[in-house]
Amino acid sequence: MNTLLRGMGSISSAYSNPFAVNTDNPASYSALKLTTYEAGGEGGIRNATTGDQKYSTGSATLSHLNVGIPVAKNAGISFGLRPYSRVYYNLQDSSSEPGLGKIINEFAGSGSTSYGFVGAGGRYKGFSAGFNVGYLFGTIQTAQQLLSIDTVKAHHSAFVNATQLGGIYWKVGAMYDGELNKKLGIRIGATLATTQTIGAERDEYWLLRNSATTTTTYDTALNHGGLEGKTTLPMTYTAGAQLIGTDKWMVGVDYTGTKWSEFRNFGAVDSVEDNYKLSIGGEYTPNMASMTRYFDRVTYRLGLTYGKDYISLRNTDLNYYAVTAGLSLPFRRTTDRIHTALEIGRRGTTSNGLIRETFVRLALGISLNDRWFIKRRYD
Repeated sequence: MNTLLRGMGSISSAYSNPFAVNTDNPASYSALKLTTYEAGGEGGIRNATTGDQKYSTGSATLSHLNVGIPVAKNAGISFGLRPYSRVYYNLQDSSSEPGLGKIINEFAGSGSTSYGFVGAGGRYKGFSAGFNVGYLFGTIQTAQQLLSIDTVKAHHSAFVNATQLGGIYWKVGAMYDGELNKKLGIRIGATLATTQTIGAERDEYWLLRNSATTTTTYDTALNHGGLEGKTTLPMTYTAGAQLIGTDKWMVGVDYTGTKWSEFRNFGAVDSVEDNYKLSIGGEYTPNMASMTRYFDRVTYRLGLTYGKDYISLRNTDLNYYAVTAGLSLPFRRTTDRIHTALEIGRRGTTSNGLIRETFVRLALGISLNDRWFIKRRYD
């Protein structure tokens, strides 16, 4: 998702801009007026709390690379690359088992998937429709270590899975633009990505280490490489509406639902549930055409997000919420802009021995516009 949408709660279902690429709803490509290049990155800090313990971590990554091109009066195309998912965790739990003593469980995961796509959108009267189709790929590795430690012996077991994903993934979108009066407009949008199956290949290892004597011995209990399977991605749908006041302001609301109960990894059911997200936000530009006051051309954005996470543990739902703010800073006398977005939020709970996460994310992006396919009037 591009940076400007993040600044207003990510309300993307009904957002359309002639100088920005909204890849979340490909129907918006029909509104492009100039060839647009976009790039952005994001970084964040997370603080996790459980009981009386606190942990902190941070990360930074590329968020998107997009190109949008108008190819006709009411039609446009786009292509790009963006992250689809990221996995990063490192957890530890302990217990006491009869005959083994203290048991320590360590869980770790890393990796990511990315999505390279092409898309197109067209408009007829007030109706627009579009699609994205592309290749989703990446590698995700998970590991579990089981450590049994007492004064006599130590047994260590490790279970490692490395899964490579690759396959076609698509999404469709639609929009409707209408006028309530001469100064007030409304736009309604929706998107759908149905349940889709992606090819997968897995390498699986079970490793054992025994230090019961002065000599440490190692054994590979299981070594399965190149296991072929499928990963089923859940259906995701969005719907939203925006109220537009001339070229100065816009407010909108978005609803996103994902059927995570449909998710399968090599046929296995994971401990995930259907989730939802509700977002509201808006933007305001004092005077887009001002030639003397720079800050009148700046676009200001605010947003709120609330939702239910797809993970439910110990019969406890993990909810999350966030507030967002953003700016679009124009270059002088052009439509090129630098975009910033700040998100502050919280996810989870410390109830029932669970983890609560607070996070701060900062995103920075740029959009550059150019004219292509313009016929020369003079040779």
